[in-house]
Amino acid sequence: MAYRSSNKTVYSATYHLIWCPKYRRRVVAGPVEARLKEIIGSVVAECGGEVIEVPDHVHLLVEVPPAIGLSGLVQRRKGHSSLLLRQEFPHPLWLRALWSPSWFVSTVGGAPLAVVRRYVENQKRAA
Repeated sequence: MAYRSSNKTVYSATYHLIWCPKYRRRVVAGPVEARLKEIIGSVVAECGGEVIEVPDHVHLLVEVPPAIGLSGLVQRRKGHSSLLLRQEFPHPLWLRALWSPSWFVSTVGGAPLAVVRRYVENQKRAA
């Protein structure tokens, strides 16, 4: 397990975040999915975090400093990605909202990162 550090903190805080498109529409694929990965990576990098895995539009494995509030991070990520994707990819299914307002978070805890990464990757194949 690798530890990260900031000025005053040593940490290993890895989270499994999940959210889905409004009404579970299948609207994120191909170039939209690739652009979504870029957007999410930039938002997480702004707060000093690191995206470990983004297999599709629903599951995200991310490591962020403990000083970062997850609720604000998810709201920024969802809002920023929705705005940019709607501007860059006009699509009739966007309607008023791209993302569902709900989301899920779980700490990875002591599970080996390889096991969690394999689970997240398998979610795309199961869908």
